[in-house]
Amino acid sequence: MSERIARYASRWPLWLRRGRCETIAMALIGLGVVMLMQPLSLNLYTYSFVTILVGTLWFVIVSHFPD
Repeated sequence: MSERIARYASRWPLWLRRGRCETIAMALIGLGVVMLMQPLSLNLYTYSFVTILVGTLWFVIVSHFPD
């Protein structure tokens, strides 16, 4: 069983592996929180909700990718 999973995971490109994509998703969530808490720009505050949402959705999708 684990050989089949290992062969399946090895067909995925390196840039689509879970580790790197999860890091990008967490960085998006963190960026959205920073945008939410900054007091300088209303545009950054407005787009912070979209940024957090995209980061969260990307993290949920990426969590199903192979290691």
